[in-house]
Amino acid sequence: MNEESGLEMDHKVREKLPPILTAPSTGCGQGVKKLGVGRGCGQGVKKLGVGRGCGQGVKKLGVGRGCGQGVKKLYPCLSGFTFSLQHRRPTTVCSRFGAELPPLCADMRQKQRFSIDTLPQEVKAPFPSDPVIPLRNKTARQFQEDMDSALASGDWREVREFYLTTFQSFLELNAAFKREANAPFNTIEDSGVNSKFINAVFDALPQAPQEVQKSVLKGIINSLLREWKGPRTKDDLRAYFILVQNPQYSHTSTYVIYAHLLRQIASLSEADHHFLIHWFKKLSPRRFKQLVERLLQFISSRLFSATPDDLPPITKCSWWIPSATRVLALLNAANSLSSTPMLLYTDFYNMALDHIDYMGEYRTWQCHGNSSKFSFCQFPFILSAAVKKAIIQRDSEQQMISIARQSLVDKVSRRQRVDMDLLFLNIRVRRTQLLSDSLEELSRKRAELKKKLRVTFVGEAGLDMGGLTKEWFLLLVRQIFHTDYGMFTYLKESCCHWFSSWKCDSLSEFQLVGTLMGLAVYNSIALDIHFPPCCYKKLLTPPIVPCDQNTPVGMATLGLDDLQQVMPDLAHGLSELLDYEGNVEEDFYLTFQVFQEEMGVVKSYNLKPGGDKIPVTKFNRKEYVQLYVDFLLNKSVYKQFAAFYYGFHSVCASDALMLLRPEEVEVLVCGSVDLDMVTLQKEVQYEGYNRTDTTIRFFWEVVLAFPVELQRKLLHFATGSDRVPVGGMAHLSFKISRIDVSTDWLPISHTCFNQICLPPYRSRKEIKHKLTIAISNAEGFGLE
Repeated sequence: MNEESGLEMDHKVREKLPPILTAPSTGCGQGVKKLGVGRGCGQGVKKLGVGRGCGQGVKKLGVGRGCGQGVKKLYPCLSGFTFSLQHRRPTTVCSRFGAELPPLCADMRQKQRFSIDTLPQEVKAPFPSDPVIPLRNKTARQFQEDMDSALASGDWREVREFYLTTFQSFLELNAAFKREANAPFNTIEDSGVNSKFINAVFDALPQAPQEVQKSVLKGIINSLLREWKGPRTKDDLRAYFILVQNPQYSHTSTYVIYAHLLRQIASLSEADHHFLIHWFKKLSPRRFKQLVERLLQFISSRLFSATPDDLPPITKCSWWIPSATRVLALLNAANSLSSTPMLLYTDFYNMALDHIDYMGEYRTWQCHGNSSKFSFCQFPFILSAAVKKAIIQRDSEQQMISIARQSLVDKVSRRQRVDMDLLFLNIRVRRTQLLSDSLEELSRKRAELKKKLRVTFVGEAGLDMGGLTKEWFLLLVRQIFHTDYGMFTYLKESCCHWFSSWKCDSLSEFQLVGTLMGLAVYNSIALDIHFPPCCYKKLLTPPIVPCDQNTPVGMATLGLDDLQQVMPDLAHGLSELLDYEGNVEEDFYLTFQVFQEEMGVVKSYNLKPGGDKIPVTKFNRKEYVQLYVDFLLNKSVYKQFAAFYYGFHSVCASDALMLLRPEEVEVLVCGSVDLDMVTLQKEVQYEGYNRTDTTIRFFWEVVLAFPVELQRKLLHFATGSDRVPVGGMAHLSFKISRIDVSTDWLPISHTCFNQICLPPYRSRKEIKHKLTIAISNAEGFGLE
């Protein structure tokens, strides 16, 4: 009988896949040797099934129906071994035949993975010790020499034999790659594998002939088939750790195997995941990145397959994406736990998910939470900031519509005249009394904060289509954060603002700042605010406002790394205290007490009861540093920050905030500071001009040559903000229009529409001169 594919999902897919996983019939009932199909009539499956007649065997695993038929269908879509993994009862081999397992022996115990510690005392004796791993002495250098020889001579027998032997079982994987074959290595810090050897073997695999590569995949399937459900040993975890690094999973033809490997890893216990997370931390950044990219590609290909016929129907493998996402979550955890993350958190974004029904995912998550109903919102690290912003905006819009509808119904029910202004949060302010007017308006209209914001400057002609709102935010933030106002202290060493610990008599103003930040997120406005990252950690502690008003808010767990971003010099000094090898008590003469200057008066605070009488020693200095950091960043500004917290959440109260990282909240509030004018040039739209027109060519030559400061001014001139929105310049909707007036005119902008209007300037020098004047004097709203 000709060889058949072992990865067949249906007849069409079987024809396309290479014959890599074969099960030839060699005579009467012989079947597959690896799976234990008997060599004689009626023997059935030796290892995974018991025959009950002439050639019956186990049909699911492809045993022939009659004498000599061989294998009909070898685990289609690997459902054969999935069925045996998930539905086999521990006391039977196959419920279909009802055959009892033979008496437990060393070989059978290896397959079932029963823990001897969980068995009654009277049945412990028959169990021998764990199987001894066979010794394999090949080194990475010897393997590389075999590879070089095979490449030179074309004789691959030695290399092929190594691959065939190594990947046929978890036992052999440990024998080949474990540094000491029978050492336990039961620690999270050391996986016990020879990483250099693993890397050499996998790096060489693409250079090997196709038959060698196919034999590796066939061996992996045999390995996975042998692993039944049950407690896992650390050698099993090592095998999973090794197999998941295989580079062959980059091709869709191997996705069925990859999916089943991911499923077994995802179904491991929490304790086993704990070990894998810490072992992943030890990978090199390049290997780690390859694992992440491979998983992201797998998820994207399953969602939006370019050639759907290459993969089984989504209805038959709905578990693929959840399994891959859960394994990706282990890598994300490993990255977060690393002292120096190997990847940026943005590297875990899957941009393909920007095109799914993310609101459907969000509603599923809201209804089912982190239950068995899968949603990408359970794993928010995989969703881009653009998707999270879109979810927050949609959620905000729904709340806005609900509030506006209720206002409309109330008006109608009272038979009052309906005014369209009731659909908006209308703010009227004077430029000369900007702060006081804004505070009064927001306090008076607190119930309307979730309506669409519309700003009017008293005495100025202009309809707010977005531009006046941006300017109101800009001017208000500039005034609030001015050092003369005293609400915030500007720290030159870290170039950021922090809450003044002494100004707590006007908490309503701190609440105003929080409300402004919430309105900015709600209305998609980027603010020029410079808070340190720990501020956004505090803002999400907790992410949902607690029902009990007495519950502390903003009390995040912060450390020296967070203090480094606020007060780097002080953080450096405390770090030196922790590393000091001399007599801490006598040389530093510190107590659990801190001193702060407030309006020219130095005040002392105890970090713990009786702290002024407790000396700092070598043994309690860690506690001192932690209490010091907690006092500076949490306790000393608690009242101010709590008002700020409630102001922000009075507008942005949404489950969607639970999806955000602190860094993403900062991007939503402030936008990005990274300008990319080249991308803006590619994405810009033209009205009345073409990109090849002389004026346009001169314009971009001038802009690209501008220093960053002038580029920021140009962005502010055109959009009302010098920050880049979430998603980058491509999401800016920037437009350049022609205005047929004299070239003596300066450029004009419409910040509501992110639009610049250019007269038909004729020279580069003229454009540079007129544009510089315009962007350097762009404040206020006027009509010509």
